[in-house]
Amino acid sequence: MTRKPNIAILGATGVVGREILKVMDELKVPFNEIKFLSSAKSAGTKIEFQGKEYTVEEAKPESFDGINIVLASAGGSTSQKFAPEIVKRGGVLIDNSSAFRMDKDVPLVIAYVNDEDLRNHKGIIANPNCSTSQLMLVLKPLHEKAVIKRLLVSTYQAVSGAGLAAINELTEDTKARLEGKDFENKAFKKPISFNVIPQIDVFTENGYTKEEMKVVNETKKILHLPQDLPISCTAARVPVFNGHSEAVDIEFEKEISPDDVREILKNSFGVKVIDNPANFEYPTTRDASGVNPVFVGRIRKNLAFKNGISLWCVADNLRIGAALNTVRICQKVIEMQLY
Repeated sequence: MTRKPNIAILGATGVVGREILKVMDELKVPFNEIKFLSSAKSAGTKIEFQGKEYTVEEAKPESFDGINIVLASAGGSTSQKFAPEIVKRGGVLIDNSSAFRMDKDVPLVIAYVNDEDLRNHKGIIANPNCSTSQLMLVLKPLHEKAVIKRLLVSTYQAVSGAGLAAINELTEDTKARLEGKDFENKAFKKPISFNVIPQIDVFTENGYTKEEMKVVNETKKILHLPQDLPISCTAARVPVFNGHSEAVDIEFEKEISPDDVREILKNSFGVKVIDNPANFEYPTTRDASGVNPVFVGRIRKNLAFKNGISLWCVADNLRIGAALNTVRICQKVIEMQLY
């Protein structure tokens, strides 16, 4: 029988941290002891978990003494600060930030997609970017069947991906606009209400944003694709509270039909197909909010590529993109006894 780990949640009071707790409860993750850690500002907050009240503690190096697994969602600088302390004490850090994702010694993992990569961890495991995450559960089984040759992705991302301030800004900006009042946007470079902003994160030298390059680089790393395989991404922020949508165009090496794709995805882990356009049945962000599957629809032959498929996929970004995969990785680490 597998021993139960001592678990710490770092960033327990944040949007994703609270979602991690929900998912841990739903998936009944086994643990011996659990503690909740945050910045000094949030220390002292009370959290109820599985019928017991806990006090959130300020994260310090000694907080990780005796901890086997740390689920972190506290931002890149916090993860970088505490990662050496966690590893030094024999713990495994499952990190939600972008700090370690492209580090060659750190497995970048989507549970049920590339679990075997977990065996290579040296104390740190990275959780991918939210828009990459939902895509991998869709692409992996299709890649196994027909081999990806080229990939184009356009993302329509909810404001919850940018945190609580962004969620509040959408509400306040919308109210102001409807009431004809002025509103100064702070969370975004442009007004978000009744608008689509073609920028997420900062621009890089090649004209793509960091968010877009994350999708390109992380997809290659997770699926073990050749470095020269052509992938392009455009990421836009839309005035939706929760749930990222993606329009995906894939060219395959082998022939594959829309019916093949539907059949493969219907039998794939973590994916739900809603695809009957004649009856207006296709997934929207409202279908995905608060639930676990990645929803796929609008599956059709791509008219621009040979052996091409176009599809639409939607997922709850706070879950699949952050909390759900973090907790699923934790489950896998426990099952595979990698701590």
